[in-house]
Amino acid sequence: MLLLYTFLFTLYTYFMIAQLKGTVAEIIGNSVILSVGGVGYKIYTTAETIKKIGKIKNKEIILKTHLAVRETSLDIYGFLDSEELRFFEMLISISGIGPKSAIAILSVADVETLKTAISTGESSYLTKVSGIGKKNAEKIILEFHDKFSAVENLKNSDAVKGEIDALEALQTLGYSQKEARDAMKKIEKNIIGSKDLLKEALKILGK
Repeated sequence: MLLLYTFLFTLYTYFMIAQLKGTVAEIIGNSVILSVGGVGYKIYTTAETIKKIGKIKNKEIILKTHLAVRETSLDIYGFLDSEELRFFEMLISISGIGPKSAIAILSVADVETLKTAISTGESSYLTKVSGIGKKNAEKIILEFHDKFSAVENLKNSDAVKGEIDALEALQTLGYSQKEARDAMKKIEKNIIGSKDLLKEALKILGK
C-alpha cells in the first residue's frame, strides 16, 4: 500500500496538472469528460459549472484543475473560475473537509456569498444552505473568518440572511432541507429578499 501511495505521489508531482483545455465530450452526474488531444479526462466539478458547460457543449473550454491524490486513486477537480479553485483548495486544507465536501459546498453558493457567510460568522448559512455539519461549518469560520473582510462583504450580507430566512420558511411549510436547498439553487442571483426568494422557491417547488 505504501509503495502504491509513493507511486501515485510521484505521478502527481511529475505530472502536475494546473489546467486542461479541450472540448466537453460528455457530462456524467457531477463530472465532465473533457477531450484533450484524443484523451478523455474525467473531471469532477460543481453544479453551477456543469450548468454553464452544458450551454457550451462541443466548444473548447479551459478548466483550472486540482489533482487530488489518494492511496487508490487520482481524481481531478476542475473549475471555470480561478477564484473557485482557490476557495476549493482553501476548504480542503481544513481537516475533515475532503474534495467531495468542498465541491458540495461550492455547488450551492457562489464564492462571494460563502465569503460573506464566513466573514460575518453565519455558521447557520453553511449548515442550512450548503448542507454541511455544524462542526465543519464552525471549523471553516474559525479558520477563515479573519481572511475575509466583513466590510467588503457587507453588501452581500442581506442575501445571506434572506436565503436563511427563506429556507427556514420552506421547512416550516413542510419541505425537506434538501428540497428547499435545491429550489434555492435554481433562483436567479439578483433576487435577494427573503419574501421574494420564498415566492420564487414555491413557484419552482410547485412545478
